[in-house]
Amino acid sequence: MTSVATGLTGVSVAPADLPPIAAYSYSASSYDTVVADAPSGSGTSAVAPGSLLGSIAGLSAAAVPGFVSAHKADLDRMLVTPPRAGDVSAVWRLLDPVKQAALVAEAPHVIGNLEGIPYSVRGKANAIDLSRTIASTTERLTTENGKAVRLELERRLTTLDNVKKALTVKDGVNRTLVNLDTSDDARASIVVGDLSTARYVSVLVPGMYMSVGEQIVDWAKVAQNLHDEQTAFLHRLLGPRSSGGAPGVAVVAWIGYQTPVLTNIGGMQLAEEGADSLERTLVGIQELRKENPPYLSVLAHSYGSTAALLALQRHTVTVDALALMGSPGSDAQSVQQLSVRGGNVFVGQADLDPVVHSAFFGSDPGSASYGAQRMDVGGAVDPITGKSLSGSSGHNEYFTAGTECMRNLAMIGIDQGRLVISGTGSSGGVVTASAR
Repeated sequence: MTSVATGLTGVSVAPADLPPIAAYSYSASSYDTVVADAPSGSGTSAVAPGSLLGSIAGLSAAAVPGFVSAHKADLDRMLVTPPRAGDVSAVWRLLDPVKQAALVAEAPHVIGNLEGIPYSVRGKANAIDLSRTIASTTERLTTENGKAVRLELERRLTTLDNVKKALTVKDGVNRTLVNLDTSDDARASIVVGDLSTARYVSVLVPGMYMSVGEQIVDWAKVAQNLHDEQTAFLHRLLGPRSSGGAPGVAVVAWIGYQTPVLTNIGGMQLAEEGADSLERTLVGIQELRKENPPYLSVLAHSYGSTAALLALQRHTVTVDALALMGSPGSDAQSVQQLSVRGGNVFVGQADLDPVVHSAFFGSDPGSASYGAQRMDVGGAVDPITGKSLSGSSGHNEYFTAGTECMRNLAMIGIDQGRLVISGTGSSGGVVTASAR
């Protein structure tokens, strides 16, 4: 039997006469071996003989339902320690459209959450998973009598309904659900715009008290506002000189980790978990866009900024810009210790924000020695549009529409850091932005 090389170690697929599913044995021991062979600290597993991903590559479309049914627990485990995005992408390209569609239909939760799968496919898979989970949860509620279980089911249904509501298209701009975890500590990420083609991609990373069930609608609204502001500035700044119009924008409303509450805000465990998840997200974007890489920025708030700093301290992924608002810091003591091109790091600190300058987790990104660029958030008149911009006060107003902070974040996300307003804002000094 002639095989076709896949470019992945130990994986080959026959162009015809595919081996039966029984030929691909899979066990916890083989999974553990694969994980052990992965690079230290990568949080991913490799594709190797006997691995689950390697087995999927060799399936026929007819074998997919049986394989998924037999390996449900193993598929779920693959999301705990995911394969590398590059390996997933390589295997996915080997599959014909019929096999791909079969996997989406039979294992939407897995396909919808694997980095390396095209975002349009993940959107379809997660839409299926969302619809099925809403239906099954609703059905369980009709027969469940236990009060505690009913309360849990009702809470989950509220969360899922809010995710569905957050996907409502506004002003014709597509929204895509690229991550969905419907477990008790739900995770979800919604993209406003086209993540597959956008020239500029911004990832919003939230801080404490940002749960999917309660905040996903508002978080998607923040992403929409930022998308619209970035698009408007691009048309103003670049439109007349761009033959195809202003470049595309995509903003990711990312809630990819369990954000802390008051009782666990002092620890680093959730920040480390957030860093793992964010790292995978960023690597996934760069893997799928390596032929046409976008300008990639991370815009992070509060505890989420600590998670972002941890991810960028590892030097496994590099972004083009980083903005930190209300940050309690991390182990990194300067921008030189972060994987941000050109040290392109901005810090916003609102009046009356008790977190800024706290150095609670080891450093103060707002200190002069850190080397970050100042991003004013106190309120100003936009030197480009002439509009009056309101100020952010306290710890939770950085993402409010119409603020100087949102205007500056829009500039950072479209590679116009030179136009960030960096004056003294509400303190009474002169507010300026370079407009050369």
